Amino acid sequence: MTSSMTGTVDQTPDARKLLLLVIGSIGVVYGDIGTSPLYAFREALRPFAEDGLHETEIIGLISLMVWTLTIIVTFKYVLFLLRADNDGEGGTLSLLALLMKKTGRYMPVLFFAGLIGAALFIGDAMITPALSVMSALEGLKLVTPAFGDYVLPLSIAIMVGLFAVQSKGTAAVSKFFGPITVVWFLVMAWGGLIHIGDDLAILEALNPLNALWFITHAGTVGFIVLGAVFLTVTGAEALYADLGHFGRKPIQIAWFILVFPALTLNYLGQGALVLDNPAAADNPFYLMYPQWALLPIVVLATLATIIAAQAVITGAFSLARQAVHLGFMPRLMIRFTSETNTGQIYVPAVNGILFIGVIVLILSFRSSESLATAYGISVTGAMVVTTLMAFQFLRSIWNKSVLVAAIFLAPLFIVEAVFLAANLLKIHDGGWVPVALAIVIMLLMWTWTKGSRYLKEKAARNDIPIKTFIAMVEKESDHSPVTVPGTAVFLTSVPDQTPAVLMHNIKHNHVLHEQNVILTVWTKDKPYVSESERIEITRLSKRFLRIDITFGFMEEPNVTKTLGLCRKAGFKFEIMQTSFYLGRRNLIATPNTGLPGWQEKLYMGMADFAIDPSAYFKLPPNRVVELGEQVAI
Repeated sequence: MTSSMTGTVDQTPDARKLLLLVIGSIGVVYGDIGTSPLYAFREALRPFAEDGLHETEIIGLISLMVWTLTIIVTFKYVLFLLRADNDGEGGTLSLLALLMKKTGRYMPVLFFAGLIGAALFIGDAMITPALSVMSALEGLKLVTPAFGDYVLPLSIAIMVGLFAVQSKGTAAVSKFFGPITVVWFLVMAWGGLIHIGDDLAILEALNPLNALWFITHAGTVGFIVLGAVFLTVTGAEALYADLGHFGRKPIQIAWFILVFPALTLNYLGQGALVLDNPAAADNPFYLMYPQWALLPIVVLATLATIIAAQAVITGAFSLARQAVHLGFMPRLMIRFTSETNTGQIYVPAVNGILFIGVIVLILSFRSSESLATAYGISVTGAMVVTTLMAFQFLRSIWNKSVLVAAIFLAPLFIVEAVFLAANLLKIHDGGWVPVALAIVIMLLMWTWTKGSRYLKEKAARNDIPIKTFIAMVEKESDHSPVTVPGTAVFLTSVPDQTPAVLMHNIKHNHVLHEQNVILTVWTKDKPYVSESERIEITRLSKRFLRIDITFGFMEEPNVTKTLGLCRKAGFKFEIMQTSFYLGRRNLIATPNTGLPGWQEKLYMGMADFAIDPSAYFKLPPNRVVELGEQVAI
């Protein structure tokens, strides 16, 4: 009896923590997919509206939407991809890092697939806020048509406010995200339940044969409609990317207990409403609710879409941080807005780019109906890329044969490829927007990676091994540099070679400190590293030390704070008697080098955009010495 009661008490904190994680995941992970009912069914109905809506078309359409949710979100993401984690972290770049670490070599196909997936996600992060907020506010037209003129300015005002508060952090308001979104899903389920009885024939949509009938009999129009059907699974990529924030179990529980049932009921209710009243096809979501509830529902929908927008913006920040640490982008200013949650970050450059992109989209498309046509390509494209990478995951990580991996993923790939083809038909209607965004972002990441690799290879040809250099400077002669007190820390990315900044210091100042540290900061292909892995100290000579500091790609590279751990390992130094030497490269474009002329200029522009290394590595500003050099690229 006692042990039983004790067990219950001991489990209570864990159960409470799990419940909080489940509620939190509903707000952040499922905020995006939870706004799809606002526009997905409405957009899918439009191509059929011209020649009248038929019962078999509506049932087949709802069946296809429900089974798309089941196959792609439930089976692919919730049950499979959440297990394809990199030490608990998910997302395209995290999966790419895991595969590159496992294969141990550079694989161009894998690399470009990861970049395409990441680029499409950034495009998604621009379109989602614009589309979801406009969809919610368009419900005001049903309250009174006079509100119609206010949808656009209100959408812009909400976006201005949302992006303005990013620098303050979302920790203070994020505690409300989960409960508000829980209410939103419950309201969606209620809306569906009160209308399923309008025409019980809609329950036939639960039979997957109706989805197959729709695909095989709807003809050309049905193929076009597939693009809109895929809007039901927007947010699935964010579900995978946010794995590290909540863990697999809470995300899975939230999906099966609340999110999936609520979405299914809502789509069934919308279908039954349109079966009973075809005129409701203009806006079936809002017309499910009684007139007295319309304004509160619009307000709740707007809050839900703001939360969904916040979720993808946060996801874009996390993706940018991963890209920087993995060497796909130049160093960017990253600010941590929470002392307890490392996932709460703010990236000013990304925030500014997203804000400009969202406002341009709102002003260009002016309605959710127009913007919805542009949305599907980024979502389907990212999913196809993830499936291709999942194939390599099964081969490399789970050690499955080509045949087994193909049998498992081929059906998913075929379904997603068909959806992608349907969305590509919308290129001329605005679908070019996410494609153009993805191309630009991928080009930037590829250029930075290629340029950095080229410069590293070029520098290696002129490097002097550090052991050779130490032997030269420590040999007593008339030309020996003058010894000065204190510690000098020279940052370098190639610790076996003499840092260029050390060579320049000797050349121009003719001095050498009593204690000299060759410091290299590494980023591992995993999210976090333990304290035991953080620092490695190697004695090179009486006056020279080599220190290697390792961070995970989800960690803040705070060098000053980490050097404090060196004291425990025997490296004694005083911060006010330590100088940090950084090399500043002034890039000069030259013909006939390793990069095309246009890519040289682009790389140089990105290098100018990068944050100062002293700020990125959190070095004390008054202890940093920079020495410049001109480098031909």
